Amino acid sequence: MRAARFHEYGGVENLVIEQAPDPHPGPGEIRIRVAAAGVNPIDWKARAGALQGLLPVELPAIPGRDAAGVIDEVGEGVQGAAVGDRVFGLGGVTGATAELAVLSAWAHAPTTWSDEESAGAGLASVTALGGLNALGPLSGRTLLIEGAAGGVGSAAVEIALAQGATVIGTASERNHEFLTDLGAVPTTYGHGLAERLAALAPHGVDFVLDTAASGSLDDLVAITGAPTRVSTIADHANAQRLGTHIVNAVNDSALLASAAELGRQGRYTPRIERAYPLERIADAHAHGERGRTRGKVVIGI
Repeated sequence: MRAARFHEYGGVENLVIEQAPDPHPGPGEIRIRVAAAGVNPIDWKARAGALQGLLPVELPAIPGRDAAGVIDEVGEGVQGAAVGDRVFGLGGVTGATAELAVLSAWAHAPTTWSDEESAGAGLASVTALGGLNALGPLSGRTLLIEGAAGGVGSAAVEIALAQGATVIGTASERNHEFLTDLGAVPTTYGHGLAERLAALAPHGVDFVLDTAASGSLDDLVAITGAPTRVSTIADHANAQRLGTHIVNAVNDSALLASAAELGRQGRYTPRIERAYPLERIADAHAHGERGRTRGKVVIGI
């Protein structure tokens, strides 16, 4: 199969397109013929070698954790999935940006989602749902999402709205119209946030989901009044110090199925800023690393 790979840690110049061995699913896994793969921070962190101590990878490695496509091989013990089904989901830390990929968690992709949208849903939706679920019931509550225009943040906006929350989202001013289109009330991040929130939510902010790791966690705890009202997917060090919820992305088919159901209902659509062809994976990684992505970047295979 054709795949993107890196043979040593480093910059985007280490990414090459070449032939790689076909993977095969183990028990409880499926293999898909990939239509598109997501681009996530873990991809360039793994490629750069930043995760060697925590999540080492075997070189040469294929970047990518989430993808969408059609099942072409099913592992032992798999139920509810068959060859020919169109799915999206998650595999290991690496392996998704190739013609074939093995997934250990998946859900059937809504017909309302394109292949690119389906590819952008995997990691973003399980992370957003994990962060929101840690906070408890959202119906009738006011939720602040720090970093609401990114891949996880934009997914969390729509999912929280579907759960009945009023959502305020922080983002740079260039993304305020985007947040309004999603259904959130936009505001800027940084100095003076508490005062801006007092005007936007005079009855207070009940919960916060931090997706940005902007150094604001102390302020977010002060805004809600308790660390248990804050969850973060990004600022683990400060979360441990303060006692907020820490959320890690998990390969959970139930969470993926929940996201897919919202997609079928028209209440959640993954937002894709740009799709690159496989041959331009270096550009896709560079785009993501700049940290200004609105929604998701994906790669068409």
